[in-house]
Amino acid sequence: MKEFNDLGDFQIEEVKALLELATRLEHNPEPRALAGKVLALLFLSPSLRTLASFQAAMVRLGGGSFVISPDMSIHGLETRPGIVMDGMAAEHIREAVPVIASYGDAIGIRAFAQRENLESEIADEEFNKLKELCDIPRINMESAINHPCQSLADWKTMDDFGVPANGGKFVLSWAYHPRALPLAVPSATVHMAAMRGMDVTVLRPEGFELPEPVMHKARQAAAMSGGSVTETDDRAAALEGANIIYAKSWMSTRHYGNLPADAEARRGREDWCVDEPWFDTAAADARFMHCLPVRRGVVVADRILDGPRSIVIPEARNRMYAQMAVLHQMLR
Repeated sequence: MKEFNDLGDFQIEEVKALLELATRLEHNPEPRALAGKVLALLFLSPSLRTLASFQAAMVRLGGGSFVISPDMSIHGLETRPGIVMDGMAAEHIREAVPVIASYGDAIGIRAFAQRENLESEIADEEFNKLKELCDIPRINMESAINHPCQSLADWKTMDDFGVPANGGKFVLSWAYHPRALPLAVPSATVHMAAMRGMDVTVLRPEGFELPEPVMHKARQAAAMSGGSVTETDDRAAALEGANIIYAKSWMSTRHYGNLPADAEARRGREDWCVDEPWFDTAAADARFMHCLPVRRGVVVADRILDGPRSIVIPEARNRMYAQMAVLHQMLR
């Protein structure tokens, strides 16, 4: 494996093989598998789980890692092309990435969406430019439109809890948030659940539709796996029979790049907070998922997050095991 950028780059059986490896490494560790290997980690946006889980994964496999972040390690990193560097930034990304990559056997790159140009971010232009600056194996640790590491862990989590694949109902629900958030997790999640073979419903208020290219990709995955993909603003219909309610916030795609218009679009949507009544017509053993971090009392009620429906902590722990499988395949 030379690149882990998108679950869509793999056949379903290849993803299942990675998941089997993740489970094997969870129960039967290989503490010397990557002895002498180094993972370079470039974070151009903040992280808790991704940073800690990749570092822990490398240690558990016997390797090492180092982290570079403009906020943590260096004084200013310029990313704009064609800029005259007479300001605070001391180094340009075009030199930084090749140097960082030269110290590692693989590199993970995390670069959030700018939330300015929807077409550019659907094409993942910024991330693609960054990965072209290095020639070692590369891992997408979250880009403008994708988060394959999260999706692999989410798939494993549903397998672990016996959530049905074909025939299972997965609801990806928009949730209220005071800020305009990126599309990476919802885009990756709807595709992952469709690729798993589930009947996927994207539940969102008017104005927060997922972009058509994202939905088209998910429908293609569903056609291959035997699943289905629909989108609605009808909460009652969407939640009926749900096995998974996966909450996530994202920016209004109708007003992408326009923060005042986005703020107006989400005004009065505070009732889009997952609470016990959301599960009234769901499957009896329905589970709640979220990628974290999550705002209590805003995105989800405490009694759900702290109750037996929530599997967010095992979901977060599976980030490490899923990434161990990716690293094992990439560097062994």
